[in-house]
Amino acid sequence: MERVVISVGGSVLIPEKNDSEYILALADVLKRCGKTVDIAVVCGGGRISRYYAGIGRSLGGTEHQLDELGIAITRVNAGLLSIALGDSSAGIAANPKECAEMAGRGRISLMGGTEPGHTTDAVAAMVAREMGADRIINASNVDAVYSEDPRENPDAERYSEMPISRLKEIVYDEHSACKSCVFDPLGVNICTEDCRDIFMVNGRDLGELENAIMGRPIKGTKVSGR
Repeated sequence: MERVVISVGGSVLIPEKNDSEYILALADVLKRCGKTVDIAVVCGGGRISRYYAGIGRSLGGTEHQLDELGIAITRVNAGLLSIALGDSSAGIAANPKECAEMAGRGRISLMGGTEPGHTTDAVAAMVAREMGADRIINASNVDAVYSEDPRENPDAERYSEMPISRLKEIVYDEHSACKSCVFDPLGVNICTEDCRDIFMVNGRDLGELENAIMGRPIKGTKVSGR
């Protein structure tokens, strides 16, 4: 049985409004795929994490303190998805090793962030390493990898496939609390060492997400780790 780790962005789970219908639909996709693929899901914090980090920064908080706020939100988001999964949830893990061990047997393991200094993308790469995953799915609110942020530059180049060395050139170099990027640089380094593929998809497109989980062709970007 294949093993897959999904990094779900917080802005995908919780957009500008209450979207319980989406979370329930996502849970249905995970439960369906979980019958034939072992799945672990790492939830991000998204705009709510950035909101709290912004307030904390204005109060004089350190980057470490701001990261802690964001991590707390990722765990809340994992809790929401666990509720939606019901009996198909294996629970919320405390660390990547535990998350990897909990996945399988038709149940989905979940977790949020772990410690300051990196994002949940890096956590997903750590879980994938522990799990021996076949691939990582990065489900964000962008449909592929671009040379620049397409929301800021409509002429940015869109990639359907790329080597992981090219992704490493695109991501930022320095971490700061709740900073948004196509993928965490630490996560890229881990996937480079492990020769692991990353599928970049629009997480709000559940058909696309299911294709990525099942290893089918996608409309997004396949980042080859080999």
